[in-house]
Amino acid sequence: MTHRFSAAIALSCALLSATAASAQDRPAYGPRLEGYDYPHPVRTFAFTSQRQPLEMTYMDVAPSAPANGGTVVLLHGKNFCAATWAPTIEVLSQAGFRVLAVDQIGFCKASKPQGYQFSLAQLAANTRALMTHAEVERAVIVGHSMGGMLGARFAIQHPEAVERLVLVNPIGLEDWQAEGVPYSPLDAAYETELKTSLDSIKAYQRRFYYDGDWKPDYDAPVEMLAGMYMGLGRESVAWNQAQTSDMIFTQPVVHELGRIAAPTTLIIGQTDRTAPGANRASPEIQARLGDYPLLGRRTAEAIPNATLVEFEDLGHAPQIEDPTRFHRALLDALGD
Repeated sequence: MTHRFSAAIALSCALLSATAASAQDRPAYGPRLEGYDYPHPVRTFAFTSQRQPLEMTYMDVAPSAPANGGTVVLLHGKNFCAATWAPTIEVLSQAGFRVLAVDQIGFCKASKPQGYQFSLAQLAANTRALMTHAEVERAVIVGHSMGGMLGARFAIQHPEAVERLVLVNPIGLEDWQAEGVPYSPLDAAYETELKTSLDSIKAYQRRFYYDGDWKPDYDAPVEMLAGMYMGLGRESVAWNQAQTSDMIFTQPVVHELGRIAAPTTLIIGQTDRTAPGANRASPEIQARLGDYPLLGRRTAEAIPNATLVEFEDLGHAPQIEDPTRFHRALLDALGD
């Protein structure tokens, strides 16, 4: 064995050891994010849905300044959790709002049912029931990403419960299937989800969310999500994620935006290129999807009482990229 060959083997072993050590250093959580602490006490809403007992979880944070009488309900995105809203919760609480930050069924600390017909209408109904449980009849609904898609459905389905709607880079502003993106059967989607890792999540978000850039501030929500894929309940997490991906792909709200009656503020990071499932389409179709400058303007025209706030240099998660600027825009919207 030559010295050069021996050195190459030694280097390969060192790299493998370093990779293994790095993987071992990454946290693993239970299917309901067991082992991950939220910034405020987590409450449970137990209810029956589709003939089975389920639990939604949420943080209920009181105003830390003189109460203004308003309540804000925060809806997370598909790759996020209620805990991701922590800085926004503090800002709203300091502004006098009561804040409910919700984990939907199938996500984060909520139940992971094996058999559940996921629909935006069902999640909206669940959210309305949670509000009733928390004695909130009317609130400002703030939704990000998938939460924005859900917020739009909620406003259409429960207009009496919406004081104002704020949509932060919502998905569902275009019909991907109608645009030519092929459908992925649930079994195939599940197999793809099982391959999810911290590195794959980070690579996806770097490309579509953050315009090819990455900062340390973006790590926390990725580690939180990836930890569930590394834990003992990874199969149930992957299955629910496959089901909710199917829900998102097959239930666009873009065709019904004109039915939203609530005053609506759209906060749109212009460098966002999120288009779920676009990787299954041809390059020509991919090129025209996820054009958030166009989608934001088109959506503002479709919703009867909408105001558009554009951040030219921000992407899919402006509340993470530039919290100060985002929170100023959010408070301005609520002040209106």
